[in-house]
Amino acid sequence: MIDYFVQNLWLVWLLVSLLCLVLELTSGDFFILCFAIGGLAGILVSLIADSLAAQIIAFAIVSLLSIFFVRPVALKYFHRSGDCRTSNADALIGRVGKVTEAIEPDGYGRVQIDGDSWKAQTAGHHSLSVGQQVRVCSLDSIIISVESIDN
Repeated sequence: MIDYFVQNLWLVWLLVSLLCLVLELTSGDFFILCFAIGGLAGILVSLIADSLAAQIIAFAIVSLLSIFFVRPVALKYFHRSGDCRTSNADALIGRVGKVTEAIEPDGYGRVQIDGDSWKAQTAGHHSLSVGQQVRVCSLDSIIISVESIDN
């Protein structure tokens, strides 16, 4: 059995590369992808030479070079919008909604945004009536501050 693996080390490197690709799907930061590329180098060296040391050295060198040269290019290409990607509740800021429960100055009401109802207050000291279109200015926990866009 050991003789089989020694003669077919390319299969081990293939499994390493596939495992790294699967793990990369869970992270998305293109770091583990560099080790998958190193595994491909291990496959190529195993087809040429039987030396395990040469295969490990090729894996290490190509993985390291990939971290410095492939990863930055992949990050730049796939994450073009940079670090300004908003998610979850932070993505509400700037969205437009409709007042479903009147909002009095220094009081609270409700605003519907994409089918979700949010507790809201006005950004200024004016009242907002039911049916008015509003824009979300800020978010404080689960309470949004809104301003009228009906002028």
